[in-house]
Amino acid sequence: MSQKSAMRTFKLPNTFVLLCGILAMIALATWLVPGGKFDTQLVNGKQLIIPGTFHYVANKPQGLAALMMAPIKGFVDASLIIGFVLIVGGAFAVLQKTEAFDSLIKAIAKAHTSSRFVRAAIIPVFFTMFSLGGATFGMNEEAIPFILIFVPLALALGYDTITGVSIPFIGSQVGFSAAFLNPFNVGIAQGIAGVPIFSGIGYRLIVWAIATAVSIVFLMWYAARIKRHPEKSPTYLLDIEKRSEHSMDLDSFAGMTRTHRAVLWIFMATLLTMVVGVVKYDWFIDEIAALFLVMAIVVGLVGRLDMDSLVASFVQGARDMVSVALVIALARGTMILARDAQIIDTILHALTPLVASSSPVFAAQKMFFMQSVINFFIHSGSGQAALTMPIMAPLADLVGVTRQTAILAFQFGEFTTPMIPTSGITVGVLALARVPWITWAKWMIPLQLIYLVLALLLLIPPCLMHWQ
Repeated sequence: MSQKSAMRTFKLPNTFVLLCGILAMIALATWLVPGGKFDTQLVNGKQLIIPGTFHYVANKPQGLAALMMAPIKGFVDASLIIGFVLIVGGAFAVLQKTEAFDSLIKAIAKAHTSSRFVRAAIIPVFFTMFSLGGATFGMNEEAIPFILIFVPLALALGYDTITGVSIPFIGSQVGFSAAFLNPFNVGIAQGIAGVPIFSGIGYRLIVWAIATAVSIVFLMWYAARIKRHPEKSPTYLLDIEKRSEHSMDLDSFAGMTRTHRAVLWIFMATLLTMVVGVVKYDWFIDEIAALFLVMAIVVGLVGRLDMDSLVASFVQGARDMVSVALVIALARGTMILARDAQIIDTILHALTPLVASSSPVFAAQKMFFMQSVINFFIHSGSGQAALTMPIMAPLADLVGVTRQTAILAFQFGEFTTPMIPTSGITVGVLALARVPWITWAKWMIPLQLIYLVLALLLLIPPCLMHWQ
């Protein structure tokens, strides 16, 4: 089988087609699955299921009209989350327009030519930066353009294309999967699960630090090995060709301007304000969205963008998030169909034995495996949160796992994203770097096994300490 035909074998419908298919299947299920209910009780302002109280009730099958209206109802039901996503997307587009992040990258890259310390620190510093981006503002697709910078940089330093791809791509993906302030997976999942937004930040910071450190150690070991023995690189022949085609020219870069520094300080101040607001003043999605709106305006003014450029960038950023908004609405629509038909509790009742265990630890680990499988099909962090958390949150209550831990299990499911061929980001990055997916997948297997073990181990402490 040729490589192209192998890739075609893995090709799946996009997220929207899959969600529409799920929507249709849920509508069909409302005619087949009996209705059911658990009794609930109010605990700390949240309606929690009382285990062992399941009983069957009359179901309410959803017809064609209900199916067509479900996405619209999904928009209405998830309006706060969707508005939040659009505003945050717009704010970060304004931030990117100032070119502050680009100048920071180039400044550090230029320093490697004159400093042995900088050369040694290139991988850990940049990897940590991209991981922080994934962990705080959900850096994902934004990492793709940096492939054009880091592949030539890696080759110039005597490394290979794999190293150049890994720094921005694996870095941002690890940060995204082990995020502590990411509004697009942690924020949305906690909002849906009824958990205070960005709560549990202490343990999430530990998780992020461990996952990032382990990834850096692995990548530095690999890079040092390739520097000693370039022929051992999976992309050795490709790199010979690339070295003859490209060289990284930073001579024209004059350094970071005062404006760029000011913009970066404003961004850091915004993140700090968000943490304080969430921890001390119980800020929710609307307050955080307002904060990012203010940041966009201030950054635009400080970054010397004229009003037309500021507004155009914000609108473009929001426009880029429309697909995320549609995914959230469609996913919420599936839950509305199931809720109106009164079959959600029946599904929970059926899933409980699959996840249930004598130990909450094993139950949480089973959740992680389920989320990893789902991630193969729905690799949008926000879409997966919108689709799975309405089920996983109450399921966690039933099997003795806290909702906070269930959200962490959902996050860890995204560790598979850098490897799966159904991910548009993965395919896009590899296409830009001209690395065949098969080549990349073989290289990723050891790292993927490390992430598997790491996820299973890091789910143990929150289960033992009943993490809220």
